[in-house]
Amino acid sequence: MLEVRKLACSRGDHRLFSELSFTLDSGQIMQVQGANGSGKTSLLRSLCGFLMPDEGEIIWRGENIRELDEEYYAEMMYLGHLNAIKDELSGLENLRISAGLSGVELTEKEAMDALRRMGLKGREMLPTKVLSQGQRRRVALARMLVNDAKLWILDEPLAALDVGAVALIQQLIAEHLARQGMVIFTTHQPLIVDGIDVLNLNLS
Repeated sequence: MLEVRKLACSRGDHRLFSELSFTLDSGQIMQVQGANGSGKTSLLRSLCGFLMPDEGEIIWRGENIRELDEEYYAEMMYLGHLNAIKDELSGLENLRISAGLSGVELTEKEAMDALRRMGLKGREMLPTKVLSQGQRRRVALARMLVNDAKLWILDEPLAALDVGAVALIQQLIAEHLARQGMVIFTTHQPLIVDGIDVLNLNLS
């Protein structure tokens, strides 16, 4: 369903990777590995359509993502290593706005339920600037509960999370894969999904 054909990316004059090819099917998960500066985030941003690769193609359902445009973005969710939330807004407001930008109409109850499942009960209405780093990360990751995207692209999803939150994210990923979703991620922490073999792509 997702096919990468001979992809190449550079940063300035430095070639990060080239001739990179792989496929990912429904129900599969892939970890992108490599040393710092090897191009992990650049690859993820290319897969999202945010960064134009030097060479190669990214194919979704048999078509180049450049030709699909909004059709592809409706089926893809990207969570970067930065939380991309507004400090002055509450977790509830942040989640509803981000869902709206993805084309998902989220009721207040649905947003509250998602934040509570993420362990933020009692903090849903607080400005996110008063939350801890781990709590702010949970607000960002709550998008995983309210998005219908087929393909999840996750850059360091476990950053700043405690053991309980890591276990919850692993559970959410397992549920997504069971629904025949797809996941590509990077992480510096172990991410274990019970019963699922994680494919590895090494850029170093």
